[in-house]
Amino acid sequence: MASIGDEELAASKTDGFKVGEKKTVEEYAKLDQNDESLNRWKASLGISNSPTLPVDPKDARRCVIHSLALETAGRPDIVIDLSVPGALESLRSKPFAIKEGAKFRMKATFKVQHDVLSGLKFLQVVKRKGIRVSKDEEMLGSYAPNTQENPIYEKKFAEDEAPSGMLARGHYEAASRFVDDDDQEHLKFDWSFDIAKDWK
Repeated sequence: MASIGDEELAASKTDGFKVGEKKTVEEYAKLDQNDESLNRWKASLGISNSPTLPVDPKDARRCVIHSLALETAGRPDIVIDLSVPGALESLRSKPFAIKEGAKFRMKATFKVQHDVLSGLKFLQVVKRKGIRVSKDEEMLGSYAPNTQENPIYEKKFAEDEAPSGMLARGHYEAASRFVDDDDQEHLKFDWSFDIAKDWK
């Protein structure tokens, strides 16, 4: 397969957009406490009075992706637990099958630590026989560090539909990454799948 380079997995840029000034969770919590609309915005980020989860000071990651899953109505989810050693490597070497024409969605569970995570995005490029067949970018949102009240985030992506027909069946290679507004990469992985006549 022709490899998928970093330039193909770059997030799109909006002209004139500048990332706002960085603030700590405490600074956000104290910001204009009497402003009702700002308080609703802070609540939507998960900024609350609930204590944040303890974090290993040696772990500098701001976003830790725990699992990835493929969700299809009427079938058990295909879940990849990223805490298992070798999980990312097996994504590429052991492709899973998706039935042609099936509707599905991906979902991720993750934890945010240390600071507010601004503008988390999921980027993906899919190739077949070295030719790019799709490039997707999905904004997942901004998140405050997890709290005891809300120890993990789960985000379901937009629903997608597998291609169908004899020409669509076969092996596909993909590269995916999670990045934020600062272009900090939180996870990058290669994986593969097969479009088949039926589920295997």
